[in-house]
Amino acid sequence: MFDRQKKGDRAVLVLPHSRGDGDATRRGEEFAELVSSAGAEILASIPARVVVPNPRYYIGTGKADEVAEAVSALDADLVLVDHVLSPVQERNLEKHLKARVVDRAGLILDIFAQRARSHEGKLEVELAQLKHLATRLVRGWTHLDAQRGGAIGNRGPGETQLETDRRLLAERVKMLTKRLEKVGVQRDQQRRARLRNTVPRVALVGYTNAGKSTLFNALTTGGVYAADQLFATLDPTVRKIDGLACGPTVVADTVGFIRELPHDLVAAFRATLAEARDADLLIHVSDAADEERELLGRVVNSVLEEIGAGDVPQLSVMNKIDLVEAAPRVDRGDDGKPRQVWLSAATGEGLDGLREALGELLGGDRVRAGLELPLSAGRLHARLKAAGAIAGEAVDEHGWHLDIDAPRSVLAPLLGDDAHGGALRELIDPPQAEF
Repeated sequence: MFDRQKKGDRAVLVLPHSRGDGDATRRGEEFAELVSSAGAEILASIPARVVVPNPRYYIGTGKADEVAEAVSALDADLVLVDHVLSPVQERNLEKHLKARVVDRAGLILDIFAQRARSHEGKLEVELAQLKHLATRLVRGWTHLDAQRGGAIGNRGPGETQLETDRRLLAERVKMLTKRLEKVGVQRDQQRRARLRNTVPRVALVGYTNAGKSTLFNALTTGGVYAADQLFATLDPTVRKIDGLACGPTVVADTVGFIRELPHDLVAAFRATLAEARDADLLIHVSDAADEERELLGRVVNSVLEEIGAGDVPQLSVMNKIDLVEAAPRVDRGDDGKPRQVWLSAATGEGLDGLREALGELLGGDRVRAGLELPLSAGRLHARLKAAGAIAGEAVDEHGWHLDIDAPRSVLAPLLGDDAHGGALRELIDPPQAEF
């Protein structure tokens, strides 16, 4: 074994690729951006063609020797591999290269650990890290290994340090899981409350660094941290939008997706991803200036399928049109409904078009009429008010006199409200005249 450096972020990148991989250049640039986001200094990048993975190092033995020479010559203390390595491959590479080795999953976990701000986000990241670490524990101490017997004072402790580490890690995972379940119950209660209020739900999804948080801030007063870097924000944030044709709407900012997102993270970040799965509409944000936006869009859709959100309706948003000198516009499909919106979240161009598209897609047919409710219908009155369906009202000894102005889809879930839903039903579906 070698003495691991406890600090230092001077890194050599290893970029595996297969034969005929036309996407290798883009993957290499993205991995370098990930490394920079983690705060490491890139000393060199070494491509490695992998036809058949080497079970010992993943890369070939000759390429491993080349990387070892670069590490020694550049005095690097960290090797980052753009692929998910098995625990054995990671351990063997560390022995061979005499440097710390971190694979793609470990690097993304490190970035998430740096960026998580909320209590829930920190718990989710730590849980994912521990699950990743569980298969990578090695015997790092010898002071408790001697399980000798016989003479007095010569007996071992009965448990090696490795076994102690595994037991402590399992206990910590169990405790974090319980904490997250408790937080998840609270978030589910908030989500059910929004469902009861019949407020339409929108979630922003997209490849990381496509501008979701900037668009979220432009649509709301969320104040979410936004920067030109990968995974600038992780924690789920939900805010309300007023002034849409469909009435009040809640929008959620979600974590950005990326190729080969570690499964431990997908499992841990269920709170953020649940916002996408339970939404009425997904705003799929893409970088209009990115030549490979269609490929990245397919990556996002594959992750949405994985988390069970593949069937949720989508509205495509082409962001950053100020970088490609495109005009803001709304493209419509064959059914006449908005399909794609071109805008710039940074400059505000095209935001009005997005608001109109959201109002049209979430609102549907509007109901504008008067409604008389008795004073005993307080629960229905409260739900109509919470849904933003009351444009004006007056009250006297006979009850409420309401001016209803709301989408039919917002009013429909209220039809079964106690004994007073019948008046609302006649408002939405008036009886047909008989001839």
